[in-house]
Amino acid sequence: MNTVRLSLLTIVAESVLRERLIGDLQRSGARGHTLTDVSGEGSRHRRVGDIHGGNFKIETIVSPEVAERLLKVLTTDYFPNYAVIAYVTPVEVVRGEKYV
Repeated sequence: MNTVRLSLLTIVAESVLRERLIGDLQRSGARGHTLTDVSGEGSRHRRVGDIHGGNFKIETIVSPEVAERLLKVLTTDYFPNYAVIAYVTPVEVVRGEKYV
């Protein structure tokens, strides 16, 4: 079976950022995403987002270039002011043309 190596970008953020992050994904070239409501605790403990609806996780499979573009947006526009984490995982996908 033929697979294509792409990047899985996972972002966990305050729910108030949901629509804004979806827009950034679309503008950066992501063709789709999966959203999940999540809960947890990190280095900052309870988040402001807990008061306004909790947190969500958004996952998108993209090319390494799109992942890098999105990480730059997160670094400049989100990390300084919001409780957001992001990580990239290499993945092998079937039907890779759907993602790039």
